[in-house]
Amino acid sequence: MELATTVYFVLGLVLLIGGAEILVRGASRLAVAAGISPLVVGLTVVAFGTSSPELMVGIQTALSGQAGLMVGNVVGSNIFNVLLILGISALVTPLIVAQQLIRWDVPLMIGLSLLVLVFVQDSSISRGECTVLALGLITYVTFTVIQSRRESQAVQAEYEKAFGAPESAKRTWPVDLLLVAGGLGGLALGSRWLVDGAVAFAEALGVSEMVIGLTIVAAGTSLPEVATSVIASIRGERDIAVGNVVGSNIFNILAVLGIGGLFTQNGIAVSETAVAVDIPVMVAVAAICLPLFFTGSRLSRWEGLLLLGYYVAYTAYLILSATRNVRLSVFADAMLYVVIPLTLLAVGVTVVRSLRKAPVLSKSS
Repeated sequence: MELATTVYFVLGLVLLIGGAEILVRGASRLAVAAGISPLVVGLTVVAFGTSSPELMVGIQTALSGQAGLMVGNVVGSNIFNVLLILGISALVTPLIVAQQLIRWDVPLMIGLSLLVLVFVQDSSISRGECTVLALGLITYVTFTVIQSRRESQAVQAEYEKAFGAPESAKRTWPVDLLLVAGGLGGLALGSRWLVDGAVAFAEALGVSEMVIGLTIVAAGTSLPEVATSVIASIRGERDIAVGNVVGSNIFNILAVLGIGGLFTQNGIAVSETAVAVDIPVMVAVAAICLPLFFTGSRLSRWEGLLLLGYYVAYTAYLILSATRNVRLSVFADAMLYVVIPLTLLAVGVTVVRSLRKAPVLSKSS
């Protein structure tokens, strides 16, 4: 493998992260200056911005004919976001889960993950199905705009603390336009270099584009979410850490697969391994969020450690599978018949305890 390939890959990753950061800042200030609600900006522009590396990589892979990277990037990023980012954030400090996430956003994330699983049963996501996802993105944004009319002063204050007051945006719109243009340019160039480097890595290592997408590319494009969630946890903004991950996962499915798939000629081909293993894992990871978040409306440190442990196990599976290690079957059996049942039992006991405590708490209040 040439040194130039590694250099371009790293530079592409840096451009993606930097481009996403300045795009978010410029677009957020422009939107607020135009009179758009701060809540809408936070839930759409910012969420879309942190997912923009995945989207640009998805479009680039579609144009380059490496759709396996697109699917691997989305699936890997969604698994990475929940297991690793939430796991680390919860270890820093127990996370608070807003009721809106439990009632609406997490069920939506689970539903969209299941929808992808249904779509790929014929080993592809057709352009028609990508159109459905893209229309879902429009519906989601529209619903968010409608919901934003109920926003509170607390949300406005929280936004202004992070991005500045709307008045300042009105005075700096030329700079913000340059930020948006520079961010888009960085994303476009960075995604091209990253995809070219990832394909070269896959060929050099003798593994599929799907595996590279699930690991290296997924981790790289999820770095904006890592920074946002971990820093939010350190600063005590524990609800933002969870909301950022859930919102990013929703955008990954709707925007990356939906919009990115429209740039392909015949839809997105999906490997048998992704259909049988990786996408069901994404569904399971999304589903486990509901009972974990439901228990006390928080994510405790032991639950964060549990999520981290599963990410290590999933990564170990990918490595064993890619190298065709003889221990793969033993590892899979141990996970399937021991670890997963014990996890479900522990989570089930925790949920039951929470349900028993609920009536007592309501009476005392």
